[in-house]
Amino acid sequence: MTPGSDPAPAAAATSLRRDNGLLGIGIMLLATIFLSAGDAASKYLASSVPALHIVWLRYATSALFLLAIIGWQRRSATLRTRRAGMHLLRGIGLIGSSMLFVSSLKYLPIADATATSFVAPLFVTALSIPMLGERVGWRRWLATTIGLIGVLIVVRPGGAGFQLASLLPVLSSLCWAFSLIITRLMSGTENPIATVTYSTVFGALLMTVLLPLHWTEPTVEIALIGIFIGAVSTAGHWLVIVAFRFAGASLLAPFSYIQLLWATLAGYILWSALPDLWTYVGAVIIAASGLYTAHRERLRAQQIAAR
Repeated sequence: MTPGSDPAPAAAATSLRRDNGLLGIGIMLLATIFLSAGDAASKYLASSVPALHIVWLRYATSALFLLAIIGWQRRSATLRTRRAGMHLLRGIGLIGSSMLFVSSLKYLPIADATATSFVAPLFVTALSIPMLGERVGWRRWLATTIGLIGVLIVVRPGGAGFQLASLLPVLSSLCWAFSLIITRLMSGTENPIATVTYSTVFGALLMTVLLPLHWTEPTVEIALIGIFIGAVSTAGHWLVIVAFRFAGASLLAPFSYIQLLWATLAGYILWSALPDLWTYVGAVIIAASGLYTAHRERLRAQQIAAR
């Protein structure tokens, strides 16, 4: 799942920036394919496997990959931290986001869940007031309101096809936004590699503790698909980091929404399901409001830097 850009990998890549916009866009598009493949595999399992197991398999695999890479590169020094509690909070936010999103896939078409999850940047705007003490101008509030209207168009509460599961991707995005705010709070003191690694490892440990609460015996097929989910999710997020080495967030952000196209194709090929027109209308509105919000935040950052 990729509701929004994560400041931690973005920060990690910024210091190694080599401007090459086309290469950055190409890598970002490849990342969305990997991330969509992970979501499609999660939906395949969600019909018969508890979300708890799917998320555990993903985080356990990702944690093993990250620790193996850090060990291979002998970069254990990058894991030093004095803010373990903040890393734990970030991990809880990410776990909550993953659990809610994967749970929604049991009931919703993958494209609908993906479209609704794009609301995350708008929640970041709202949470930045109480958690970061930021002042949000009327333009960003207007963009947030319009984005929420887009969510209502996708979800259509009160409509004939509405189900409570439609709210799960919205709540997932709220958890994701919380984790992004925590990332911002730590960005000035924590190594980005440590931020990503600790959150993943904490998530894997937390899911391991919770696993006995809803234990079912996994088959070889489930285990292999779970490992696949962890592998492609890790690869997708790594590709996002690489993409930021060649292009800025303002250029890459619009291309992250291509994930809706891959989700639509996966839904049609695997489940013969296509979103209706209103889902696309709502998704466009959500994406446009998110991009405008990102634009206003970039302008605000430039104004602060110029003072």
